[in-house]
Amino acid sequence: MQRVSVDIGGTFTDCFLVWGDDYVSAKALTTHQNLALGFNAALGQAFEQVGVSLEEVMREVDSVRYATTLGTNALIERRGPAVGLITTAGFESSIPLSRGRGYGEGLPDRYRKDLPMAERPAPIVPIPMIAGVRERMSERGEVIMALDEDDVRAQVRTLVDRGAQAFVVSLVNSVVNPAHELRVEELIRSEYPEHMLGSAPIILAHLVAGRKGEYARTSSAILDAFLHKAMYLGLSTLELNLRENGHERPMQVVHNSGGMAQLNSTDALQTIHSGPVAGIGASEHLAAETDLGNIVCSDMGGTSFDIGLVVEGGVKFYDFNPVIDRWMVNIPMVHLVTLGAGGGSIARYDRLRRTVAVGPDSAGSDPGPACYDKGGREATVTDADLLLGYLEPDNYAGGRIALSEKRAAAMFKRNVAKPLGIDEIAAAKLVKQKIDHDMANGIAQELRARGYEPSQFTLLAYGGNGALHACGIANAIGIEKVLVPPFSSIFSAVGAGNMDQLHIHERSLYLQIYDSVTRALLDDFDAFNAIVEGLEARGRADLQRQGYADADIEHRLELDMRYGNQLAQTAVVVGRNRITSSAELLELIELFGRDYGKRFGEGSQAPEAGIRVNTIRVASYVRTPKLQFKKVLPAADRLRPAPEPVERRACHFVDHEEPVETGFYRLEDLEPAMLVAGPAVVVSESMTFLVEPGWRLAIGDYGAGWLERLDTNSGERP
Repeated sequence: MQRVSVDIGGTFTDCFLVWGDDYVSAKALTTHQNLALGFNAALGQAFEQVGVSLEEVMREVDSVRYATTLGTNALIERRGPAVGLITTAGFESSIPLSRGRGYGEGLPDRYRKDLPMAERPAPIVPIPMIAGVRERMSERGEVIMALDEDDVRAQVRTLVDRGAQAFVVSLVNSVVNPAHELRVEELIRSEYPEHMLGSAPIILAHLVAGRKGEYARTSSAILDAFLHKAMYLGLSTLELNLRENGHERPMQVVHNSGGMAQLNSTDALQTIHSGPVAGIGASEHLAAETDLGNIVCSDMGGTSFDIGLVVEGGVKFYDFNPVIDRWMVNIPMVHLVTLGAGGGSIARYDRLRRTVAVGPDSAGSDPGPACYDKGGREATVTDADLLLGYLEPDNYAGGRIALSEKRAAAMFKRNVAKPLGIDEIAAAKLVKQKIDHDMANGIAQELRARGYEPSQFTLLAYGGNGALHACGIANAIGIEKVLVPPFSSIFSAVGAGNMDQLHIHERSLYLQIYDSVTRALLDDFDAFNAIVEGLEARGRADLQRQGYADADIEHRLELDMRYGNQLAQTAVVVGRNRITSSAELLELIELFGRDYGKRFGEGSQAPEAGIRVNTIRVASYVRTPKLQFKKVLPAADRLRPAPEPVERRACHFVDHEEPVETGFYRLEDLEPAMLVAGPAVVVSESMTFLVEPGWRLAIGDYGAGWLERLDTNSGERP
């Protein structure tokens, strides 16, 4: 296997190179002005480690896979074309009105609760750029009013005169019958041929989102159109960079649905949060290979902290209506919670509460934390970790970034310690405690909102700062076991390298498979199977267009199910792709009840309310070779003490008033199955393990680590 996978984050660009039996990781600062520069720098570090040239790597690798924040950055900067929206007459106000809570979507809790100061986000499509056309489809797809083509032409001309550079067509009930949307596209093309409008995209809402919900579906199409140019230019630049260096195969782009596709089969909206989703994909693969059971994924990078869940038994967690930036959309996206908590999160004095506040704003990669000595004037979490003694100033990021302890102390003293009336070490402890508790609270809320307890889960801690704060998070939440996975600092890039070629298509419907009033089961299996077959055909066409043989294409059927009109909805992975008998339907109902009971407690099932299917979803995919993680965890009978540390230094810990003598180790000096007792710091080129007092670390393969809490009375495992 020879493969390159890249995760372009807000602070660092992570690169993972598989070159035969060699697995190589590398990091470089993200170059937002030209993502290819950061990619080349990271890849340059990687190919130097295997002793080959850039041209040889690019010529020989079977694929290059990207997860990127390009779309996220474009939204933050509001960098996109003027978008014109064509909708059904009478529905022009759906987007400006949004929903009752639209003012607070995408904002931190403290702003959502501040109703007197509530403001809706500045619209991507202002009211003058919204045009209604005369037409109407029923909820069953029947034509109530035929499309008035003259009206369409007139409205399109008006939008062009007002400066429209991209078009969104979102007509009511088009997910059931898209005929009118397709015809509007034809009319736009005929009215303004390509040689007149250039590359102005025309986005049809039914192709972006296949579920009902006019506001969310239209928002999805608007964001897709708004991001189209930035994504096309940015990713095309990356692909051109590959071509210039000898890579002739199509570039692969990671999707937030949990798979990947070629650039020509990727919608701009599918790339949002693709990096963190790749990390969840890698976590799922690792859990299956190592029998970890339930895991909570935590990715702590330089800018954000991402939380995902992987539950034993095939339960899939999707966001049915995820919020991207400030808008609710309607695409199948792997469930993800993002907090503004990372190494670059800014610490400041909270005048209202007279304590310390951390995040969500970040110092990013330029200028970065104060200790980077690049002009940063804000105290950050990384500065706190340095002051507490966990980081080595001359050996950070393999020595590529020299840290200034003096600069970190000065900014902490000015911005945090002086207003609090304490010294900078005490202030750094407060910041460490605050950020760990914020992340722990985020995990606890996410688990309990879905019916789980933290004690049922193992914490998977990755990202550049995951191993540094894992014990602190686990202490705050009461988790006993933490796994730092292989290549944890670039784990999302590893996940990108493990993804399958995948497309997801779905269909909204109202389908009662058990009617509690008549006590009747669904018996029209042909209609159900016809919908599944149609979704499979769309996925098959996507993959065949990218050159995959029909024999290699597989399909996975998922159903979004609920009891009656409950809001709690569960995505059930069905073991078969067709239902042909009542016996098979009863097996599905039993599977749904079992998954529901695991989440909300046995006995909480409510079949007396009826059982509904709200969405039929088909994932069409082609399997790709994957990395094997079976040797990650050390066997209990092989565990042995680590040698003496390289040095011992005083470090500061939250629960200890005085400094504690701490052993420092080099990861390359430790072999798999060696045990390191806390307090200790284990340093590698790309990450730092912090083993806090009361914990121990068992070293695994590929830089993995198994952190376990000790019994504080006996010094043994609980």
